[in-house]
This record gives sequence, C-alpha cells and structure tokens, in this order.
Amino acid sequence: MLFHAVLPVIPPRSNRKKSIPYDIHDYRDRNHSERMFNKLKQFRRIATRYDKTRKSFLAFLNIAAMKIWIPSFVNVT
Repeated sequence: MLFHAVLPVIPPRSNRKKSIPYDIHDYRDRNHSERMFNKLKQFRRIATRYDKTRKSFLAFLNIAAMKIWIPSFVNVT
C-alpha cells in the first residue's frame, strides 16, 4: 500500500525554530477519528477480536458505534 499524497497534520512543537505548516482542520478531524477508535477499543470484544467471522465482528462493531453515538443525539435542543 503506497501513500503518495500524504501530508503531515500533526502540529510542530512550540520550541521548534522553523515552523512547519499544517492544516488545523485536518488535525481536528484526525483527533476526532482517533478518539472514536479509542472509545471503540474500550469494548473488549472489539479490541481482542473474539468473533470468528468477519460478519459477526462488523455487526458488533456497528452495535458498539451506535451505543457510543446515540447518547449524543438524545435531548439535543
């Protein structure tokens, strides 16, 4: 797998002498996706891949994602 057009989205350290440009919106999106994967990994069944078949693993992955996302839609004003 080759990634030719990959741009860094991690901001440089504050003590760096020459600043490296980065896109703050891409960094924010990356942060959201990484936090979602970490929340999904809190489900032991997903982290250790207990399910034998691909279909049952994806089914539980969908259930876990719904369990995480649904509370954010309840009581939204």
